[in-house]
Amino acid sequence: MTGTPTIIDAWAQHPTLRHQADPIFDSLRRWTGAEVPTEELPVSATIGALDRAGVDRALISAWYAPNRTMIANDEVAAFVAAAPDRLVGVGSVDISRPMEAVREIRRCIDELGFVAIRVLPWLWEVPPTDRRFYPVYVACCELGVPFCTQIGHTGPLMSSEVGRPIYLDRVALDFPELTIVGGHIGYPWTDEAIAVATKHEHVHIDTSAYTARRYPPALVEYLRTNGRTKVLFGTNYPMITPDRCLEDLDRLDLDAETTELFLAGNARRVFGLEPRSPSETIR
Repeated sequence: MTGTPTIIDAWAQHPTLRHQADPIFDSLRRWTGAEVPTEELPVSATIGALDRAGVDRALISAWYAPNRTMIANDEVAAFVAAAPDRLVGVGSVDISRPMEAVREIRRCIDELGFVAIRVLPWLWEVPPTDRRFYPVYVACCELGVPFCTQIGHTGPLMSSEVGRPIYLDRVALDFPELTIVGGHIGYPWTDEAIAVATKHEHVHIDTSAYTARRYPPALVEYLRTNGRTKVLFGTNYPMITPDRCLEDLDRLDLDAETTELFLAGNARRVFGLEPRSPSETIR
């Protein structure tokens, strides 16, 4: 595939059976017609999905929700260990226990080798300006890793309001050195997401949960112009497979340099990823 740019998926999960079968995703299953799974998904299935789309690496995340662990950090570490050249770990924590959360973030980065921390406001039903998030931001700043979160509406039947991108404006003002990646585009508040990313040097947007065909026009224009270093490709696999996300990429009419930044360069810079080989940037 000479001449094909490297692709890094900035938002994916290798799900546990607990995660896939959680009732919180019933509304998504109604949309997709998917059945509740009964067996664990092998890591080879995720690698196969990456291969079919030509995706080189995927950042896979842990999921911690109130009173339950959907994907544990140690499980993510085991998945990464099974395919270390393809999967990159992203940790998560229980924000209801601040000191335990800080210790766990340090373990994720220093011992498990993860490159970022992700917490989803809608799971906790509070915005990212809630005081329970602030120890997480301090730990991420001290360790020099990005904080990842969801912006925009939620597919599960939970409040979307806590995902308003404008909340990240306050976070970025309080922690100007913190790198923030807002996933899921921010729709229906995409203009807010673009405004916050434009205002703050270290705020970024990823396109997970949307196929290229469904990117809002404002985001496409931002990606083509002053947002070319600010937008990262993501899928939200297994909800959407990488090949589906990439189907209509050519419709975006991106030049070669912007395409490389969007598909891999921005993720490599934001998450501090080294190329897997000297030929990774162009395969």
